[in-house]
Amino acid sequence: MGAQSLGLWAAGGCLGRLSRVYAAAPAAVDYKALVCIFMLGGNDGNNLIVPIKTEAQSYADYLRVRGTTLGLPQDGLGVITAASGKETYGLHPQLGPLRELFLRGKLTVVSNVGTLLKPITKNAYQQGSAPVPLNLFSHSDQQQQWQMASIPGAPHNGWAGRAADLVSIQNAPTKFPVGVSTAGNSLFLTGEYPEVSIINGQLGLDGSDGSLAENARDAAFQQIVKFSSGMALIQKANQVTADGLDAARQLDAALAGASSLKAPFPTTNLGKQLQEVARIMNVRANLGAQRQIFYVALGDFDTHSDSVPRQKVLLADMAASMSALYDATVEMGIEHQVLTFTESEFGRTLQPSSGAGTDHAWGSHHLVMGGAVKRADVCGAFPVLALQGPDDVTGRGVWLPSISLDQYGATLASWFGVADDALVKVFPNLASFTPRTLEFV
Repeated sequence: MGAQSLGLWAAGGCLGRLSRVYAAAPAAVDYKALVCIFMLGGNDGNNLIVPIKTEAQSYADYLRVRGTTLGLPQDGLGVITAASGKETYGLHPQLGPLRELFLRGKLTVVSNVGTLLKPITKNAYQQGSAPVPLNLFSHSDQQQQWQMASIPGAPHNGWAGRAADLVSIQNAPTKFPVGVSTAGNSLFLTGEYPEVSIINGQLGLDGSDGSLAENARDAAFQQIVKFSSGMALIQKANQVTADGLDAARQLDAALAGASSLKAPFPTTNLGKQLQEVARIMNVRANLGAQRQIFYVALGDFDTHSDSVPRQKVLLADMAASMSALYDATVEMGIEHQVLTFTESEFGRTLQPSSGAGTDHAWGSHHLVMGGAVKRADVCGAFPVLALQGPDDVTGRGVWLPSISLDQYGATLASWFGVADDALVKVFPNLASFTPRTLEFV
């Protein structure tokens, strides 16, 4: 299989299927990887995890607002206990595989995370006396904010891309990019230096079979890429394309002749994406990769109607696919060197909307999985599930975040290898928050 048939690019569509069979590579020294699973559309965190008995509330408080329209039956929830031993919660019934990882200490829940520019009170939000992120309830704007974690006027790139720029020296002398997307163009991975921050897409000469005609087409394309036009913009675009070709060949060579991982993955879109992630991790030593960041995505979380049955399918897919990835990291002996985490542009209202659905909200709950997780816990201040309660800023169950995206991301970036004094370069808002990093890894 030629480099062109693999289908990689540093700024394009979707990462091509990696159909070659290959083997576990020797473990790279000090290898670390982050895997971001973005739940596009705004996941309903209120049904991701449900309070059963805490100091502030109970399952009855949850059901009082959600009702039988959106409320999940208590006997179907997967019971977990916070590290304190005093609070119990229930994970969504479809998260059974992830509950097992929680019970093994390999998964933690980070509660009520959201985009913030600085700490803000409910009263300040309602009075409009403190700055808030632009267009809080807009899909496109909040997807950008979750991927960028930046302030107005800051560079238009992603926090993972900025982190990749800072740690790419650890991959030297290889030029294989730190960032890999299986979900098309990713602002999340875009850094200042494309050659070290992103491989992402479908490149040009698919279907090359090594014939004379295909080789001639490849050579012609190379001449176009290397042509000196004298125009800086075109030259830069050509360089990015050339880098993509080189990365595709490098990965193709790394995969050649290897054997497959045994861990089975679901045949869903997400399962296939995470299987590709595992395959690339599997040849990390051959690529010379000490640091890698992966971006995958799962859509259809915008549940304005039929929320319960739609989320049931999505979370079942996510749980099975994440569990398979964890099993693959165990097989490769790198379960302590890989952290998988979720993102989503916002949560959903606790109060149902018409059509048995939910509307756009703000803070929501997220999952972090891996052997580096410190403990099975529900981290942060869980919101009080009451309309007009202390955490509800609109009266519909829209939670004011108690943890900023900057704190959540900085904790992951710090574990990944970004120096403490460089974290503000990745998260410009971080100086406004205390503590800067959390204790889940």
